[in-house]
Amino acid sequence: MIREREHKAVAGVPVLLLLVALLGVSIWWLVRSGEAGNPLGIGMAIVLFTLVMFGLPGLFVVYPNEGKVLTLFGEYTGTVKRTGLWWVNPLMMKKKVSLRVRNFETGKLKVNDNHSNPIDIAAVVVWKVVDTAEALFEVDDYENYVHIQSESAVRTLASRYPYDAHSAGEVSLSGNTVGVSADMLTELQERLGKAGVEVVETRITHLAYAPEIASAMLQRQQASAIIAARQKIVEGAVGMVETALDMLAAKQILTLDGERRAAMVSNLLVVLCSERGTTPVVNAGSLYQ
Repeated sequence: MIREREHKAVAGVPVLLLLVALLGVSIWWLVRSGEAGNPLGIGMAIVLFTLVMFGLPGLFVVYPNEGKVLTLFGEYTGTVKRTGLWWVNPLMMKKKVSLRVRNFETGKLKVNDNHSNPIDIAAVVVWKVVDTAEALFEVDDYENYVHIQSESAVRTLASRYPYDAHSAGEVSLSGNTVGVSADMLTELQERLGKAGVEVVETRITHLAYAPEIASAMLQRQQASAIIAARQKIVEGAVGMVETALDMLAAKQILTLDGERRAAMVSNLLVVLCSERGTTPVVNAGSLYQ
């Protein structure tokens, strides 16, 4: 693999001043030689002017968070990352590579989750180039490579987890977004590392069941919520009934046999667990009639 290495470029400001001075000398020499009718002087002035024009393309500027990849006759010679004006061999080709942090959002992808339910998912990927040589020479188009591999990683991740957790401790896309995002970052970094790219952050931005099953899954979620709520109500009602019977027995308010105790428990549970308001019935006779 081609690894990035630093190229020792020459400071550009002194070279620029030298070239400007030589350009002025060549023009002055050309004018004086023309006035004096000196063919040799004219020729030397033209040669000097040509050398100055040849040297000017060797100057280039490196801006902050930018790198210039240099190649000479197809061979990688190094990268200049230090900001400022620099000069290198004019025959070298210079390719700019941005080192700034970039981000993009994948399109909404339809994929089957771990339970084979079709879902729509999208994610945002924050990335930057850390090795300019790998980015340019190890892959054909590193930006397109990042986009395609990101979508592939999102598909792989979505098929690895279920949309909702159906058992205790199960990791799901909707319930464990932090852990899933960390897993996505690891998955994506393994894919993009060979392209000289560092993944800074990944995050799921859109997650929903596919339209064709959204209605059925909504009913399922509502049923699960109702069951969980009723279970909580029953647990609370049983605790309240137990407390009530213990208090009645401790204060010796009344003594119930097994049958009437069961009837009282049944009535209390009905009252406490009912979804509608209960209508009290006043017993005007004996409790045992």
